[in-house]
Amino acid sequence: MTTTSPPRPPRRLRPAATTTRRPRVRHPRTPGELAFSVLLGLVCALVLFATLYPIWFVLIASVSSPAAVNTGQVWVLPAELSLFGYEQILSDGRIWTGYRNTILYTVVGTALNLVVTLPAAYALSRREFAPRRPLMFFFAFTMFFSGGLIPQYLLYKDLGLLDNWLVFVIPSALNVYNLIIARAFFEHSLPEELFEAATLDGVSYLQFFLRIALPLSKAIVSVIGLYYLVQHWNDFFTGLIFVRDYDKQPLQIVLRDILLSNQAFAGGAGGAGGTGGAYGQQYADQIKYGVIIVSTLPVLLVYPFIQKYFEKGVMIGSVKG
Repeated sequence: MTTTSPPRPPRRLRPAATTTRRPRVRHPRTPGELAFSVLLGLVCALVLFATLYPIWFVLIASVSSPAAVNTGQVWVLPAELSLFGYEQILSDGRIWTGYRNTILYTVVGTALNLVVTLPAAYALSRREFAPRRPLMFFFAFTMFFSGGLIPQYLLYKDLGLLDNWLVFVIPSALNVYNLIIARAFFEHSLPEELFEAATLDGVSYLQFFLRIALPLSKAIVSVIGLYYLVQHWNDFFTGLIFVRDYDKQPLQIVLRDILLSNQAFAGGAGGAGGTGGAYGQQYADQIKYGVIIVSTLPVLLVYPFIQKYFEKGVMIGSVKG
């Protein structure tokens, strides 16, 4: 005879413990803290206004009537819309040649700069690279001493770089300041344990640089790339000294010639007598505003796409943890 045990009563589930969050108590700010916040906001607003208003004024002045600008009617919004300056600038065929040349020099030059700077910075950041300190000394030496303009001109002549578009690219292939920044990033921001783990998997120095270091260095690559891009875009001295062929001149030289020709027109009209000089000077000023916008607009359009990397990159080395 078997005895069966009575069924066990079902287990009661304990209610889940509910955690009650205390409401965050906000302490009222003291009058001193409130006054400081207001003062800080006013200072930030003043700095922002002082930074952005000159750019905004040049923009609205370039599309306003010269008479309205000269009489002080243009402050916040354009007055008496006039596109005369842009019509004169964009109708000049030289402007498109200058744009073509500058875009070519900027793209090719920036690519060459990154190809030369980043591997050199990575090699100089490796502690096992014995001659890195003497090489870094020779690089830094060129920041303080140079041969001068005449030896530089003679060297470019012997190398066949005069009136050659490569003069905008090859001599500026490496910027020592950017090299130092990239070297410091590779040396302090990439942990040594990462390289040791990669070498255990049979990764060489070149593979580590291409597959691991570069993907982790988007910030510094973007910052240095932007520095090089602006440097090539604003390069004025190279075309002025080493290039005589006008078809190879960059945009900055073309814009300079447009400004000089319009100023000469204004001065010539004034010398002829009457009110023609004032009339010519008014439109010369409008063309000057338009030239500023035409020369800076491409860089302003590129910056938002790399802003997040730029903000991260400029903080490299400022915080040590």
